[in-house]
Amino acid sequence: MTGNSLPPVKLTDSGRPVLLPNEIECFFLSGVDLLCEDEPNTWFPHLKSGLLILTTHRLLWIPEAAVATSTSASSVPLSSISHIFPHKKSLKSVFASPRVRFQVSPSPERGVATAGSRSVVVTVVVRGKGDCDAFVAKFWENWRARAWEESEKATSSSSNVAAVAGSSSSGIYSSDGTVRMVGVSGILRKEQEMWESTDKSLQDAFQDLNALMSKAKEMVMLAEKMRQKLLSGSNSQTNTTNDEEMGSKEEMQELLLSVGIISPVTKESAGALYHQQLSRQLADFVKVPLDRAGGIINLIDIYCLFNRARGTELISPDDLLQACSLWEKFDVPIVLRKFDSGVMVIQNKSHSDEEVFTKIKVLVMKPDALRSGISPSDAAMTLGVAPAMAKEHLLSAESKGILCRDVSPDGFRFYINLFSEIDRDDMHFFPCAIFAE
Repeated sequence: MTGNSLPPVKLTDSGRPVLLPNEIECFFLSGVDLLCEDEPNTWFPHLKSGLLILTTHRLLWIPEAAVATSTSASSVPLSSISHIFPHKKSLKSVFASPRVRFQVSPSPERGVATAGSRSVVVTVVVRGKGDCDAFVAKFWENWRARAWEESEKATSSSSNVAAVAGSSSSGIYSSDGTVRMVGVSGILRKEQEMWESTDKSLQDAFQDLNALMSKAKEMVMLAEKMRQKLLSGSNSQTNTTNDEEMGSKEEMQELLLSVGIISPVTKESAGALYHQQLSRQLADFVKVPLDRAGGIINLIDIYCLFNRARGTELISPDDLLQACSLWEKFDVPIVLRKFDSGVMVIQNKSHSDEEVFTKIKVLVMKPDALRSGISPSDAAMTLGVAPAMAKEHLLSAESKGILCRDVSPDGFRFYINLFSEIDRDDMHFFPCAIFAE
C-alpha cells in the first residue's frame, strides 16, 4: 500500500501556500506529475496533475482540483534532495513531456520523517506549459544556495543567545568574563545598542536600490517590531498623550502594516500562471483592509495599498482588474462588484445590501431626515464607510424604489420614497371633460 511521508503544505483560503520564515517563491509550473521510479509501495507517492512551486526552501506540490486541502498538498524539502541529475536532451525528448530527475534521501533531520532509509529517484514530468530549462536552472541555483541553512543558523543563534542570557542571569559577570551592565544603566545601554543596530540597518538599506532590495525582509521584520512597540507604548502611556500624538501613532501603525509582502508574485517567477497566482495572493491581502472598511472598499484604494505593499514589484491597473475577475473561478470569500454608476468595488460575499438598506431606512425616517433629507456624508457616518461608497449605496436604494433624490446647488439630498407604498393595481383613473365657453 502506498504511503505518504512527505510533509504537508498549509494553504490559505484562496489556495496559496503558507510560506516558512524567509522563504520566497521562485518558479511556478502547472500540470506537473511527481513520479517515483521505485515500486509503488514506497514512502513517496505518485502525485499527478498539480501545481509545482519552487521556493528557496522547498518544492511545493498542490493539486489542481477545484478544492485543495492541506492534507492533499505535499512538499519536498530541498535539504532532503541529495542529487539532481543533469537535464539531457535527445530526439525522443523533443516529442515527449519535459522531465527532470532528482534523488531524495529520507531522514527526520532533513524534514522527511519515515521509517525507511532508502533513497528514491523522483521524476518531474511537466505536462503543462512552462519553461522547463529555466526551472532546472533555478532548481540548481536554489539547491546550491542552501538558504534553509541560513534560517536554521539564525534560529539556533537566537536560541543560544537566549540560553546564555538565561544561564548568566545571576551574577555580575557575563560568559566572556566582562562585567555585565545591570539595573537602569544596563537597560539604557541595551536600548542604545539596539537603536545603533537599527540605525546601521537603515543606513545600509538606503545606500542604493540593490541594497534596499537585499535588506527587504529585514526591514519588514523591523517595521513589525516598531509597530508592536508603538502599540505597547500607546497602551501604557494613554494618559500622557494627547489626541494629536495618538493620531500620529495610528497613522504610523497604518504605514508599518503595509510595509511589504515578503514574496510577491511576479511575471518572472509565475510565468503563464501570473494572473492566477496574483489573484490568489490579492484575495489573501485584501482581508485586513476590507474588514477595516466595513466589508466594502473601492478598487482604486486596493490598487494603491497592494502596490505599496509590493514595493518595487508594481502591477498595472489591467493586471489588478484581471486578477479580480478570476475570483469567480476560485472559492474565495470576496467578489468584485460594479455599481450602476460604473464605480468598481471589492466586497465580502457575506456583505448584504438588504442590511445596508435597512440601516438607510432607519436613518431617513428620523424627524430631521424627513424634513431636510440625508446627504452621503450622513449615510457614511451611519454605515461606517467612505462618503463615496455611501453615495453608491444611496443610489442603489433609489434604484430599488426605497429613496427619492433631490438635486440642488447644495448637492444631493435623499428622502424616503412615500410613493412606494402605493399599489398600482389599486389605482383608478376617472375621465374628465373640459368644457369651453
